[in-house]
Parts: sequence; C-alpha cells; structure tokens
Amino acid sequence: MQADRSKYPELDKNGNPIVDLSSQKYTKIWQGPNHPGVTGNMSLELTLSGDEIVEAKTHVGYLHRGFEKLMERRLYIQCFPTCIRMCVPEADSNEYVLAASIENLTDIEIPEKALWLRTLVLEMARLQVLLRTVPGQASTLSLGLGGQWGMYLRDLILDRFEELTGGRIYHMFIIPGGVRGHLPDGFKERMEENLKGIEEFVGKIENLIFNNSIFKKRTVGVGVIDPSWVSKYGIVGPNARAAGFNRDVRKDYPYLKYKELDFEPLVATDSDIYTRNVIRKHDLITTVDLIRQILAKIPEKGDIRATTPNVLHWEIPKGETYQRSESSRGEYGMYMVSDGSKYPRRINLRGPSYTHAVSLLEKMLINANIADVHSIMVSLQTCPPEIER
Repeated sequence: MQADRSKYPELDKNGNPIVDLSSQKYTKIWQGPNHPGVTGNMSLELTLSGDEIVEAKTHVGYLHRGFEKLMERRLYIQCFPTCIRMCVPEADSNEYVLAASIENLTDIEIPEKALWLRTLVLEMARLQVLLRTVPGQASTLSLGLGGQWGMYLRDLILDRFEELTGGRIYHMFIIPGGVRGHLPDGFKERMEENLKGIEEFVGKIENLIFNNSIFKKRTVGVGVIDPSWVSKYGIVGPNARAAGFNRDVRKDYPYLKYKELDFEPLVATDSDIYTRNVIRKHDLITTVDLIRQILAKIPEKGDIRATTPNVLHWEIPKGETYQRSESSRGEYGMYMVSDGSKYPRRINLRGPSYTHAVSLLEKMLINANIADVHSIMVSLQTCPPEIER
C-alpha cells in the first residue's frame, strides 16, 4: 500500500519522506545479513517510528558478484557451471536460457525427445522450488511444521534429479544441442510415487496453513502490491498474477513443448501475502499435473542431442539474442551478444528478483510493521544471487 504522506510534510525529489534522524521520533536499525536464505543474503536499512517503517533501503553485495563478467571471459561451454549459480534454488532456468541463446545464434535444431526432456527438467525445478516456498512462507510466522514437510518432499524430487542428472542442486543437464541423457529405467514409476505424496501434502498444508486463523491474520491485507506498480516496476510471475495481471512466458511466448500441454495459470486480485501464496499453491498443483503430461508424451526412442562442433573450439557467429523462460518467480531471460569468437562478448541476466527485492520491496515496506518484514520479503520469492550477478 502507498505510504500515508500526510505524516511527512517534506518530500524529496522522488516523492519519498525526508526523515530527520536527529529527531528522537525515529530509530534506524539494520536487518541482516545474518543467515543463509532470502532474508539473510541481503541487508535492509530501516528507519522506524515506533514499530512502523517509514523508510527502507536495500543493501546487497554480501553473497557473490560479477558472474556476468566472469562468463564473458570463459568459453561458452565453461559458462554453464558459473551461470547456474546465479540462482541456486532454480539453476535449471539458467541452463536453459544459456543453451537456448547459443542455439539461437547458431541455428541448431533440437531433437524432439530433447525438447520434452528439457520441459520435464524445468517443471521438476519449478516443483522443488514451490515445495520449499509455499510452506516456507508459514515458517516466517513460526509455523515450522509445514516447512519441514515441504523440505522432505522437495528432497524426494532432488532424488529424481540425482537419478536423472547425477546432481541434486546443480545439474548441467541442459547443454547446447540438447540434453545429457535419457530417462533411467523405472524413473516414471518413481516420479509418480513422489507426485502422489505431494498431492497428499497439498491437502495437509491447506488445513495447516491456508485455513489457519493466525496465518490469515498475519497475511490477509498485508504486503499489498498496488496494481499500478506492476508494469512500472516490471513485476512478473505469481506476484503479478496475484495483482490481476495474467503474465506467464509459457503462455505468452511459448517455448519448448508448452504449446502441447494443457494448463492455465491462476489470476487473482487481492495482491497481498495470502493471495500470492494461493497463486503458488495452485502453481504447485498445476506443476504436478504438467509433469504427468510430459512423462506420458516423452518419446521412448529418439536422439537427445544435435551434432555440434567441438565445444572447446566453438566460435559462435556474430549476433545478439534474448531468450526467456518462466521460472517459478516469473520471466527469467538472458541477453547475449557474440562477436564471432570463442567467448561471449556480453551476457546480461534478466532475473525477476532485482525489481522485486529492490525497487518494489523498498516501496512496500513503507508503513509496514517491523514484524512483517520477513513475511513480505519471502512472499516476493526473491533470489538474492540474481541481484548480485
């Protein structure tokens, strides 16, 4: 919600209140960096009047920096281990946009089966993120049981990732020209068993979290995103859809095999913490269904990788491209420029966290209670490494 400007007679050139810190009316405190996770990888400089926030400034740089420039000094294939660290919880989106950028500049045609496997990996990545995000919101309000349930089920999806790719967090399964391997024997059956467990879990978190009177009291009407901010600040994903804007790259700019899948993103209008989590809960249910659809449609036979030049001596043709995907947080894109050498001339990541966790968060926290800071931050589902790229 917008700040009550009547409290502050003097405004700066940007329309923000001028706070006289010499006055005993105001107190300045710092929140973070103090622990791993969304609310601890960055720092907030908060000015308080009692327990109400009157000014908020975001400070980053406590995690890691400069990945884009590091990638400009590496061979294209060497960029993958660096790229995936620009958002640890959902590294596969980075793999895809990097591989897709290279392929777009080289006009490589990806085999049918590889397209389906890529789609599967991206939806598995979305699922494991949502399993920690939805119940994780309750953990910010000291309701830790839901978070523990979610982390257990997320670990089962990481088992499937390890079985498919050899890694649990970082996979580097999506490579230029296709993917690294086929589905292991029995993979579909084991995945189906996991999906059934997740469906049971959704019913439990409905009672534990969404029907919980304390959770509702702390989230309904709290952390509201004004719809007028959505386009102004480039808000995407569940944060935009909770404010009434139907934005989903899979529908707006279909890629991979999403045109052949049946799904519909949920849109709401209340735009508070509670609504954003309702949207993500629906996304979780939708992702379970999408994984089932994908597994049913993946061809049993077929190539998984196109023929490419030697990756250690691969000179990408001159040009520029922008490739996008729909991460669990919204549009995730990469702008790449090639000068015709073995190294990218320029790489720039478009992660939703930059606007969500800096420009948007600083506005949202004005007039918020200090007890709600963590909940508001987590409800925006930010990934601080995207900011420090």
